[in-house]
Amino acid sequence: MHLLIFGHSFAELVALILLPGLAFYFLNKKKANARDADAGASDSLIALTETNSGGSSSSPTETNNGVSNSSPTETSNGTSSSLTASTGNCYEVFLSFRGPDTRKGFTDHLYIGLVDAGIRTFRDDNELRQGEEIGPDLLAAIKNSKILIPILSVNYGSSKWCLDELVQIMECKNNNGQIVLPIFYKVKPADVGHQIGSFGDAFHEREKRSLERSFDPTILEKWKKALLAVSTLKGYEADGYEGELVKLVVQKVLRELKKEFALVIPENLVGIDGHVEEVMKFVDNNSSATLFIGIHGMGGIGKTTLAKTIYNKLSNQFKYRSFIVDIRESCQRNGLEYLQNQLISDILNQKNLYYNKDDGTKFISSKFKDKKILILLDDVDDVNQLKALVGNHDWFSSGSRILITTRKVSVLDNEGVDFKYEHEVMDENHSMVMFSRHAFRSNSPPSEFEDLAHDVITTTGGLPLSLEVLGSSLCGKKPAFWRGTIDKLKKFPHQKVREKLRISYEELDYGQKQIFLDIACFFIGTNRIITSYMWDACGFFPEEGIEVLRFMSLIKIGDHHEFIMHDQLRDLGREIVREENQEEPQYRSRLWDSKEIQKVLKENKATISFLLLT
Repeated sequence: MHLLIFGHSFAELVALILLPGLAFYFLNKKKANARDADAGASDSLIALTETNSGGSSSSPTETNNGVSNSSPTETSNGTSSSLTASTGNCYEVFLSFRGPDTRKGFTDHLYIGLVDAGIRTFRDDNELRQGEEIGPDLLAAIKNSKILIPILSVNYGSSKWCLDELVQIMECKNNNGQIVLPIFYKVKPADVGHQIGSFGDAFHEREKRSLERSFDPTILEKWKKALLAVSTLKGYEADGYEGELVKLVVQKVLRELKKEFALVIPENLVGIDGHVEEVMKFVDNNSSATLFIGIHGMGGIGKTTLAKTIYNKLSNQFKYRSFIVDIRESCQRNGLEYLQNQLISDILNQKNLYYNKDDGTKFISSKFKDKKILILLDDVDDVNQLKALVGNHDWFSSGSRILITTRKVSVLDNEGVDFKYEHEVMDENHSMVMFSRHAFRSNSPPSEFEDLAHDVITTTGGLPLSLEVLGSSLCGKKPAFWRGTIDKLKKFPHQKVREKLRISYEELDYGQKQIFLDIACFFIGTNRIITSYMWDACGFFPEEGIEVLRFMSLIKIGDHHEFIMHDQLRDLGREIVREENQEEPQYRSRLWDSKEIQKVLKENKATISFLLLT
C-alpha cells in the first residue's frame, strides 16, 4: 500500500515536505494579485488586419513596406493615467504620438477603438512627464507591449520624447521581435525617412535647437536612423476617412495577435480536417444566427480537440470569448457558481460576482444580450450545466456561437441545439498515420513493424487516445515487446478502453505508478513544483517520473506547469485504487471522495496516516 507513514515525527516531516510548496504557492498568488491589479481595461487578446498599400487617397491605405514588427510607443492621456503602469505590466498595444497633433482627434479615436475591442492599450501623455529622460515605467511599457504603434504626424519629429521613444521602439523590434505598425498621419513615409517636407521642417527645427545646446551628435544620428527604419515598415497612411482607418488598424491588431488567444491543440493531428469542414459548413450557412453546436461521442475520441480547432478558426471574429474546460469534473469539485463566475470574468472581466446559481443565471441571461460571443463548454454531462451557463438563444446577440462537447447526446437533445455532430472513431488509414507518428515519429511504420502496427490499430478500434498512448508506450521497443503488448490488448473487450490504457500503466516502475495514481486522485490542475517536494521526500524521483509519464502520454503539463490528465486516464487511476479494497475504503492507499472520507472518519476506521481532501 502507498501509505505516507514515516519513522520520524509526522508533523515535522509534513512541515518539511509541504512548507516549501505552500511558500511557493502564496508567493505566486501574491504576484498574480499584483498582475491583476495592473491588468487595465480588459483581458481579451487580439489580432491584426492588413490592407493594400498606396499613396494618399480619399480613404486610408496601408503602405507597401516591409514586414511589421513591434516596438514601444508614446500615447495620449485621454481617460487613462499612463505613468501609473508598473514595470512588470504587460500590454498588447503601445501608442506613441505627438500630443498637440493628434491627442484629441485620431489618437483618441484609435485608443477607444482598441479598448472597445478588448485590447489592453498603453498611452502616455508627453506633456505630463517630468525630466528629460524616458523613465523606467515608460520603458517597461514599451518592452512589454506586443504591438507598438508610432503615429507619425507633422510635428512628431519636433519632440525629443517622441524621437527617443521611436529609437526604443525600433530597438525592441530588432532585439525582441516585437511588432511595429506605423501610422503616417498626413505625412508621407519618404518625408519621415529622409526628413523632408513639412515633417522635415519640424525635425530640422528640433535639430537646430539641439545643436545650439551642445547636443550629443550620436543621439541625433540615432533619431535619423530610427526615422529611416520606421519609414520602410508596412503600415498605414492616414489622409482620408479616419473612422475607417481606426477600424482597419483594430482589425489588423486583432488578427496579428490571434495566436495569443488561440487554444492549444495537440501536435500530430490526423484526419481532423473533414470533421472541421462538416461543422463549419453548417456555421457558414447560418452566419447571422445565434447557433448552439453540440459535438458528442465516447471518451477519448477527440471531441475537445475538434471543438478547440473550430474555436480557433472562429475566434478572430469575436471580441468576447470564453473556454470553460472539463465542466463535468469542475462542477463536481467547485459547483456551478464557480463556472458562472468564470464565464462572467472571461466576458466582462468582473471577478467573483455571485455565490448563488440562480443569481448568476439571472445576471448572465440579462447582461450578454447585446454581445456577440464565442463560448466553448467542454465535457458537459448534465443539461442543468447548460441552463445555468448559456440558457437559450435569447441570452446572446445574433451571430454568437456556443460550442458544446459531451459524451451524452441526451444533453444536447434536452437543450435543443441547432446542430449535433457525432465524432466517430478514425478509419484505418488515419489510425495508421496517427499511431505511426507516436510510435515511429513518421507517417508509416518500418517494414518489419507493419504487421504489428496493423494488429495494434485493429485492436484499438480507431480511438485517438488509445492510438496516442499505445504508440508512445511502444516507441523504441523491440518486436517481442510489441507482441506481448498486443496479446494483452486482445484479452480485453474492445469497449474497455480503460483496461487497454492500463497496459501503459503496468510498464511504469513503482515510483512512477505512485506519481500517476497521486495525480489521478488528487493533483490534476496542481502545479508540478508543489507536488514534487512530497514525491522527492518519498524517494520517487519526481523529475524523472513526471518526464516518463509525459513521454508515455499519460499526463500533460499545462502552460502554468499544472498537471493535465485525460478523464479516461484519471478514471483508470482511481479504479486501480478502488480495486485495492472495493468494500472497505479505509484499507485503500488513497481517499479522495469526500463522502467516503466522512464515512471512514465517522465510523472511526481511519488507518491512513495522511488524507488529502479535494
